[in-house]
Amino acid sequence: MKIGVIARYLILLVSILIYVGSCSTDVMNSVQREGLIPDDYRFGDLYRMANLPQFKARQIPCPPAYPANAPRKPIHFYIIGDSFSEPPRVTIKDLPVEHFHRTKWGFNRRVQLDTTRTNVLVIETVERHFRDQFGRYINDLEVVPDTTTIAPKPENRLTWQAFSKGMETLFSRDAVEARLETILFFTDWALWFKDLKGRLTLDWFGRVNPKTTLTPDGKHLLYYLDTDTSLTNSSFKPMPEMLLNRYIDSVNVVADRYKKAGFDQVYLSIIPNKTSIYAPNMGPLPYNHLIERVQHSPRLTIPTIDIYTPYKASRIPLYETSDAHWNCAGRAIWMKAVTNRLNEISATKQ
Repeated sequence: MKIGVIARYLILLVSILIYVGSCSTDVMNSVQREGLIPDDYRFGDLYRMANLPQFKARQIPCPPAYPANAPRKPIHFYIIGDSFSEPPRVTIKDLPVEHFHRTKWGFNRRVQLDTTRTNVLVIETVERHFRDQFGRYINDLEVVPDTTTIAPKPENRLTWQAFSKGMETLFSRDAVEARLETILFFTDWALWFKDLKGRLTLDWFGRVNPKTTLTPDGKHLLYYLDTDTSLTNSSFKPMPEMLLNRYIDSVNVVADRYKKAGFDQVYLSIIPNKTSIYAPNMGPLPYNHLIERVQHSPRLTIPTIDIYTPYKASRIPLYETSDAHWNCAGRAIWMKAVTNRLNEISATKQ
């Protein structure tokens, strides 16, 4: 077979693989785990969008927060949380507990509680999504008597409209283009060109990627959801007292339901937006002080894991330069606050 023919088949095969990867998040994630394409989040989520070289910093995993040979309490620790509590940011290696279970918001899980142990639930959300989470019915973690029993599934007849919508979502232009960009343009050599474009766009036109925001002094890169006052996620979106009370009542109802389901203690943990700590005065409107108002409200009936107070008092960086999440120092403050709460609990069942 001629070399030209072989080359054409190889090019065709590579093109097919690239297209298949661009059509499926699962395929792309599998390829990334195998190291065939680089992790597009390796330099942080904000850098991934903005491509500003001054905010380019490789994400380094934090060391375990709890000694491996230290004794563990007979506590089973559960979290309903977002990306702040996902592995490897939080694992059982960080906690003085026997068992750890995390449920991601929007991905319902069923659990069976061990009644011979102290069961603790932390409901964790970043500040920008507090309204989203507590403005709906929360049943992301379902407590059942026996997880070996298969839960009955509602009848689901696949209609042509549903099938068409699923295919449209899978092969949508934006989704496919985003995955193609990840496959083709997040190698180190490609990032050099993206960095050049990002830097020139900022220097010449004073613009950054619309999903990011620069602080007025140019020292910090922020997520646009924190700063866009047209969105309810913003740190500067006004929060009337009546609406705040409605969200707090929702927190109380959720916590009471989980305690009745068998949890010995339920805590609320609101992680501050990066903007709320680094640039609370940059908005066209005043900072709404959401976390303080929730945590100090006399209506709130459950304890909180407060890191807003130590974050505001800190004089060291607590967030990644290139990411909207905390760095190891910021994470350590949360871990310490969680551990302190666990130490307050009597782990001996009556």
